[in-house]
Amino acid sequence: MIKEISIDGVFLPPLVGYLLGTTVVWYVARMLLAWLGVYRFVWHPPLFNTALYVILLGAFVTTTL
Repeated sequence: MIKEISIDGVFLPPLVGYLLGTTVVWYVARMLLAWLGVYRFVWHPPLFNTALYVILLGAFVTTTL
């Protein structure tokens, strides 16, 4: 079972760690997709980025449980 994260005596839920880890991977994926020119084919980039973040977060949580 995953316990709470303690930062200077403040207990945070494990989701905070997942969010931080996913943010790093998401940022790298965004830069890679922009470099490859994928955003030329995307209708709504902010919606695409949000969906990509949610998918990566779900994959990260699923693989770490």
